[in-house]
Amino acid sequence: MPAVAVIGNLVKDVVAGAQERPGGAVFYQARAFGQLGHSLDVRLVTRCAPDDRELLLGPLEEFGLPVIWRPARETQAFSFHYEGERRLMEVVGLGDPWTPDDVEGWVAQAIGDTEWILLGALTRADFPPQTLAALRQGRRLLLVDAQGLVRRGTLGPLVRDGEVPPESWTSVRAVKLNEAEAKILVGSTEPRDLRRLCVPEVVLTLGSGGAVVVTADRAEHVPATPVEEPVDPTGAGDMFWVSYLVSRSDGADPVEAARAATATVAALLSAT
Repeated sequence: MPAVAVIGNLVKDVVAGAQERPGGAVFYQARAFGQLGHSLDVRLVTRCAPDDRELLLGPLEEFGLPVIWRPARETQAFSFHYEGERRLMEVVGLGDPWTPDDVEGWVAQAIGDTEWILLGALTRADFPPQTLAALRQGRRLLLVDAQGLVRRGTLGPLVRDGEVPPESWTSVRAVKLNEAEAKILVGSTEPRDLRRLCVPEVVLTLGSGGAVVVTADRAEHVPATPVEEPVDPTGAGDMFWVSYLVSRSDGADPVEAARAATATVAALLSAT
């Protein structure tokens, strides 16, 4: 049974001044694994401050996956509200960065012989280049959502920029990014420019336009599967990325995995 680890900080979200609730990549990716049928050995490796354990860890454990938790000094936290369709976010808690010592110590014990790692980065301060390199040891395959890497790891209004250390990309097997993130990182959505990231598998998501899969010698458009509206898209990106990983671990190539992920997301959204 292939082993997968989801690694990242637990997050407190405050939406439009409402009560704090669980959020972040680890939470939504765990939910996606719970919604998918798969034969993977999935392990959730995460942290938060002890005072937030009941709020954040309990809901995560309800997904039925093994959780390896350690206390953090601070819980990562975001506040956001909407102005029309525009979402305005603020970083109100950074959480602890993951260090090579973490990876070579308790994280290594938690993930064992894991082959695939789904990285739940919320800002690029979460996983510095040295930590990414440590995670890659043992031929582990890292899948990263660029959303976290383009976010500056500072308190206050959320700032996105393309100042990702080049050495960060050398540890990444596959990256998912949307049109805005592609333009932040390489200035365009053209395959030739996306290849400048030097990541073996780049998946550009286009919402209702589907996705484009870019490898060293291939760029192929994967059409979206129609979904009857209205639907709640919360967590759809995590559903896509988890489904992509499931297919890749089963032996599908990147384009096949993107097709499967597109169809899976549409089916799950239509069922809600």
